[in-house]
Amino acid sequence: MEKQVIQTVGFRNIVENGEVTGFQFKVRLPYYRGVFLSQLRPGTVIIDGESISKENVLWNVKGEDFTAEEMKHDFKTHWSVQVPAVIKVKKPGGLSQGYHDLTYGFSFTSSYMPPIMQNDEALDPDKESMIFMPEFGHHVNSRRMIIV
Repeated sequence: MEKQVIQTVGFRNIVENGEVTGFQFKVRLPYYRGVFLSQLRPGTVIIDGESISKENVLWNVKGEDFTAEEMKHDFKTHWSVQVPAVIKVKKPGGLSQGYHDLTYGFSFTSSYMPPIMQNDEALDPDKESMIFMPEFGHHVNSRRMIIV
């Protein structure tokens, strides 16, 4: 895996039944241990300045797709540090060939962190945390990507 949270490998359009229905990218967990899906706070995907509604985003962990709402209640599925998650974005027609600017953040709770660091404001995945700790997922990630 690459050091950056957003991985270049796996950035491509999604084709279903011969039709391009969206795009996908992979993210790695910037943490030293895995997390359960219920701990995650997914952010907003922004591609080339366009914000994508969270209803149009799926997380694929261990080969299974999850909405943000489903992840809130999933206390059994564990996301390992060694395997990136695939973020699938519904966008009819997908993305054109060439460079694209992608921004995505997510955060997660941790049982041993003080509550002040885990309130809604501190864990807002769409803005930087009051305390910059990317190893705990509190970072909005941006990367220029290419589809060939």
